[in-house]
Amino acid sequence: MLTEICQHLHNWFDRDQAKWIGSFVIDDNGHISLVGGALSLQDGQYYRIVGSLFNDGVHKYPSTLMPEEFHGAVWSMAIPPVVVSLADEIELWQDKYGGYDSVNMSPYNSESFGGYSYSKSGGGASANGQGGTWQSAFAPRLNPWRKLP
Repeated sequence: MLTEICQHLHNWFDRDQAKWIGSFVIDDNGHISLVGGALSLQDGQYYRIVGSLFNDGVHKYPSTLMPEEFHGAVWSMAIPPVVVSLADEIELWQDKYGGYDSVNMSPYNSESFGGYSYSKSGGGASANGQGGTWQSAFAPRLNPWRKLP
């Protein structure tokens, strides 16, 4: 979820963080290393892989990755704990409201069947107060972290 949140925010929380560009090997145990160099990631630190076939995205060190060799980049990240907590909340919200059978995912603004009816506003929020997508439901709490594209 952190990858999707960072993409949505246009913010990779990489300011003043180390970035490594080159050839990387991920061994059969899922550990990443820079060919001819060293990565200095700390336990619990988030990092982004760019240019990988199987492992692009945000990960938490140490993590188990799919074995591969690739030429790309690894960015260390400094994601604030509040954003990590927000990602956990968004995942819970997605589990509850983001499924294909969710009222929020219905293409209809109102439905009525079997004595039950509901309506959604035109802005994507349903009548029960939940947003139509995690982006709209969490927009006020995500906006402080947003960067311009």
